Amino acid sequence: MRNKLVVLAIVVASCFAYTKLMARVGSGSPPPDAPLEQRADLIRVYKSERRMVLLRGDAPLSTYRISLGTAANAGPKQREGDEKTPEGRYEIDWRNPKSMAYLSLHISYPNPEDRRNAEAGGFPAGGDIMIHGLPNGWGLFGNVHHLWDWTDGCVAVTNSEMRDIWARVPTHTPIEIMP
Repeated sequence: MRNKLVVLAIVVASCFAYTKLMARVGSGSPPPDAPLEQRADLIRVYKSERRMVLLRGDAPLSTYRISLGTAANAGPKQREGDEKTPEGRYEIDWRNPKSMAYLSLHISYPNPEDRRNAEAGGFPAGGDIMIHGLPNGWGLFGNVHHLWDWTDGCVAVTNSEMRDIWARVPTHTPIEIMP
């Protein structure tokens, strides 16, 4: 039994070290922007359905299966560290091509109301909520990541989907995250 625990500890430590190393390597080069007629002017996330839709006008451009925060079913994000994905209207306010996950688009959480609500409870609101691919170096897991919610409150897709999203979603695109 003790040998199994030692082996498990070594495997966990190796995976952790690999993830930290790959986070320093970065995501690589982002794709070029899609043609204007293929770019979204709204992102809509349906948490309960684990689905994200890019829209242009009322027409869907693309639909993606997503993974969310590990406590996504417990309502909207209320504070830093609660593992929940926020709910409400935000925007994509900046991009990170060198994030620890494959490419990332930052969601403008917390808004002033989120911040007031968290502070009223005596907590920081948190931040760094992103749409992103898989952690760098783990892209081979592809669609397997849909089997469970594993992020800290972010919206996760496969790396190939993230390339498509990156190309189609300009900075300042509104995002609606619904229960």
